[in-house]
Amino acid sequence: MKLTFEPVTLDRWTDFEALFGERGACGGCWCMWWRIKRSEFERQKGEGNRQAMRALMKTGEVPGILAYSEGQPVGWCSVAPRSAYPVLGRSRILKPLDDKPVWSIVCLFVDKDYRDRGVSVKLLEAAVAYAREQGAEIVEGYPVEPKKDPMPAVFAFTGLASAFLQAGFTERARRSPTRPIMRREL
Repeated sequence: MKLTFEPVTLDRWTDFEALFGERGACGGCWCMWWRIKRSEFERQKGEGNRQAMRALMKTGEVPGILAYSEGQPVGWCSVAPRSAYPVLGRSRILKPLDDKPVWSIVCLFVDKDYRDRGVSVKLLEAAVAYAREQGAEIVEGYPVEPKKDPMPAVFAFTGLASAFLQAGFTERARRSPTRPIMRREL
């Protein structure tokens, strides 16, 4: 399967919206989980989060990349400087490893018809390439390593550790049995 990748800018909003569907990928998230306080996230779940993501794109911020197969959006990866995700800074498990500036990958979403076909690994590789183009020297991810297979997709929104390994990341810390912090230095 041939995939192409594009940064998500406002002119790609309809593709982003089509991929995420009525549920905003999962439970009305619209990839706002890591960007806003939990209370705000819960209050605006669904349409409010959709509007918040659109408003973010209107500022010119690029919240991630889309994967396309034959012109159709089939996958999403949220990648940006860690500072774009304030919730990470409040996490005892995902707190920074050091003072180095990193880009973070916090979410992967693949259309159900394209899962288990290597799209996540290709998205991770494309996200690293995009971050490098933007000047990143380190890309970090916070995947899950399931205790049992298969893991329901809804719980794997940060990606699977196995996909990060395939994309050249290495584990740098583990403050939780199922949540490694992985890095790829560029």
